[in-house]
Amino acid sequence: MGRPVLIALVGVDGSGKTTQARALARRLTARGVPATYFENAGGRPLWNRLARSVGRPDEVALFGRTLYPVVEATVRAAAMIRALLWSWATGRTAVLDRWTYCQHVIMRARGDRGRRAVRAAYRVFPAPTVICFLAVAPEVAQRRVLARGIDTEELTHLRALDAAYRALPEFGGFVVVPGDGDPDEVAAALDRAVTPLLGGQAVPG
Repeated sequence: MGRPVLIALVGVDGSGKTTQARALARRLTARGVPATYFENAGGRPLWNRLARSVGRPDEVALFGRTLYPVVEATVRAAAMIRALLWSWATGRTAVLDRWTYCQHVIMRARGDRGRRAVRAAYRVFPAPTVICFLAVAPEVAQRRVLARGIDTEELTHLRALDAAYRALPEFGGFVVVPGDGDPDEVAAALDRAVTPLLGGQAVPG
C-alpha cells in the first residue's frame, strides 16, 4: 500500500480552515475516497482557559514567553504524528487542518525565539501532497473570529500572520484559494484543487 494522500489547509485564524477541512473530508468520503479530518492545533484555547482559571490573562502569561512556544510546538507535533500514523495504518486520505508551516508562521508573527530550531525539528514531517492556503482579508478574518465568540484576534496580529504565510519559502508551491467569499464557492475551489489527486474525477458537492 502506498502512502495516503495528505491534503493540508492553512491560513490565518478566521480563514475557514476548520469548517472547510471537515466538509472536504465528508465530501471525499461520500465520493468513495475514504478521508479523515485531523486538527493539528497547538492547544491555545485549552491553555487560555487554563490560564484564566489560575488568574493569568493568556497562555503566554501562563507558561512564559520562552516556554510557551515549546509547549505549543510539542502539542502540534504530537497531533501531526497521530494524523500520519493513522493515515499510514488505514490508507485513508488525510485532510489536515494546519500543518508544520503554521507553527513557523505563528512564532514569526509573535516574534518568538527558536523558530529555526522548531523548523529543523519539523523537517521529519513529510510535505503534504497539496497545501491549500485560504486567502482571507485580515478584516474579514477578524469579523469571523469575533462572530464565533470563542476568542478574539487583533487586526495587527492577523496581518502579521498573513504576511508570514506569504513569506514562507514554500508559499510558491501552495494552492491559493480565495476564502473571502461564500463558503460554497470556497468549497468548490478546494474541490478543483484536489481533483487532480483523485484521478481527475470531481468531488461531489
